[in-house]
Amino acid sequence: MKFSEMPYERPELDKVKAQLAELAEQLKSAKNYEEAKAVFLEKEKTQKHIQTAATLCSIRHSIDTRDAFYDKEMAFWNSAIPELQEYEQLFTAAMLESPYRNDFAAEYGDLMFVNAEIALKTFSPDIIPELQQENELTKEYDKLIASAKVPFEGGVYTLSQLTPFKRDPDDARRLAAWKAEGQWFKEQQPKLDEIYDKLTHLRDTMGKKLGYEGYTTLGYYRMGRNCYTKEDVEKFRAAVRKYLVPVADKIYRKQAERLGKEYPMSFADNALEFRSGNPTPCGTPDDILAQGKKFYDELSPETSEFFNMMLDNELLDVLSTEGKNSGGYCTEIADYGVPFIFANFNGTQHDVEVVTHEAGHAFASWMNRDRVPMDYIWPSMEGCEVHSMSMEFMAWPWAEGFFGDDTRKFRYSHLSGALTFIPYGTMVDHFQHEVYAHPEYTPKERHAVWKKLLGEYMPWMKLDGDIPFYSEGEGWQRQSHIYDMPFYYIDYCLAQTVSLQFWAMLQQDRKNAWEHYMAYTRQGGSRVFTELLANAGLENPFEEECLKGVCAKADEWLDNYDLKGAL
Repeated sequence: MKFSEMPYERPELDKVKAQLAELAEQLKSAKNYEEAKAVFLEKEKTQKHIQTAATLCSIRHSIDTRDAFYDKEMAFWNSAIPELQEYEQLFTAAMLESPYRNDFAAEYGDLMFVNAEIALKTFSPDIIPELQQENELTKEYDKLIASAKVPFEGGVYTLSQLTPFKRDPDDARRLAAWKAEGQWFKEQQPKLDEIYDKLTHLRDTMGKKLGYEGYTTLGYYRMGRNCYTKEDVEKFRAAVRKYLVPVADKIYRKQAERLGKEYPMSFADNALEFRSGNPTPCGTPDDILAQGKKFYDELSPETSEFFNMMLDNELLDVLSTEGKNSGGYCTEIADYGVPFIFANFNGTQHDVEVVTHEAGHAFASWMNRDRVPMDYIWPSMEGCEVHSMSMEFMAWPWAEGFFGDDTRKFRYSHLSGALTFIPYGTMVDHFQHEVYAHPEYTPKERHAVWKKLLGEYMPWMKLDGDIPFYSEGEGWQRQSHIYDMPFYYIDYCLAQTVSLQFWAMLQQDRKNAWEHYMAYTRQGGSRVFTELLANAGLENPFEEECLKGVCAKADEWLDNYDLKGAL
């Protein structure tokens, strides 16, 4: 079914609550495994219906945050989801206590119970008011960012539409664009500070109500982390500082030489990789999607079927329009067994990476759409990001169709960008650990923490005051994950480290790399992250040698890459 034809109807909240409560009672009274399994499958069906309605509402609201109907419906879901969570947990508790638990585990695996036990640690009816307030605050942040209208050179632009100007080869124009964006954020700063301050205290309160030291432990549970700890993340961050920051620093020093700039460079100059301009896709958005179709048609029979299904059913919304939420995402419309891709094309390299990155998520969802329980369709977040970041590299043999004369620049930019991203992403994670360890911090103190971490993780950034929003340590307020999904960002860094293993395989044997990718993807979310990796013959990014190895290989490739004619 086409996305435009999928009907949305708000469910009757009391009816759904009663249905979930009744299913929990039926599970408790089941006389044998077959009865218990039938109740479990009915709960799966109910969960899909609820999730489908909420997802359709969320997608349509993000496509146009000005739509009054879906704005009202989002307010409903922001209030309803925390209330439904109480009834969801009644069923979860009944599953954990079921005398047929071993039978379920024999048929579906024990991970569903591991994750259920974690889920129970994230909720109590006592925190429903905080969860509802959290939803409203994140919605307020998202709407504020989506409402941005930045005056520049006689026009008015959304943040996404301004991006090409922030990468313009002309130094003065590029700096002016960065200043214009920074000025908009400066004007919104009181509200941005207020929203985040409220979110920090709300989350700290939730953690303490549930018996934790604050938010951090709860945050890890909410992210579903089932095979690594805060200490493992700290170990990874240390390896990033030890092995990756020097490699990234080297990349930026060479960039400064290419641009004829002093090192360290300003935020605006760091955004320009080549004096002749950053790589840009050739053609229109339709041309990019057509090349995406060619890529997936030729990559494998499975990817061909998948991408044509996406195009035929209008499951991509990629143009940047007024009122549209920023960023990009992939989600799943459960009742129809299909994914959906949301993005903001803006004429930059990122447009192509959307077609590969978000479609990597979507392909994994499509491949596992029939899994039971439905929670096994997706792995945990860092596992999901492996699908997407690695798919970006799988597209390298088709890069010329996306970038034309800029292909050589693109390959260098893509690999160097993967390396330089990890220190930034790790810094985002470190920042959040500091924030939630010190909920008493004022907005000014939080900005000071970010500025300090910039010096540790991104020493190539010159904090010269040209763009106060960035140089004064406030740039984190552009990163929506910090507001909307605390502790998510390290997942990108772990996954990027794994994707670099796929990149290294591709340099040797494309067929072998794809076989490893499919071995990883076919598992869906049926295993924890570290087991997914082991089963696909991949190294664990928490092991220091893993990061050390991929850094060395990528650094050597960049050193030997011929950039003649691409500068």
